[in-house]
Amino acid sequence: MNDRINRFLERAADALAKRPGLLVFVAVGLVLVNFGLQIVPGSGYWFVDANVCLHIGVIVGFIGVLLIRPLG
Repeated sequence: MNDRINRFLERAADALAKRPGLLVFVAVGLVLVNFGLQIVPGSGYWFVDANVCLHIGVIVGFIGVLLIRPLG
């Protein structure tokens, strides 16, 4: 089990090292999706009301900014 997790983390680190700004772009995309969902009338789903995409986008953005230098 630990071997599979280690291999996954190695592959993820290698992929993020090749594309250091990817997490930041994903975060911006999530924030824009949240903005778009807020504009659409009648979208009263719980994840729209709780701004789930916004919160996940901000967290992913912070993690992306923190990982740019160590992985890049």
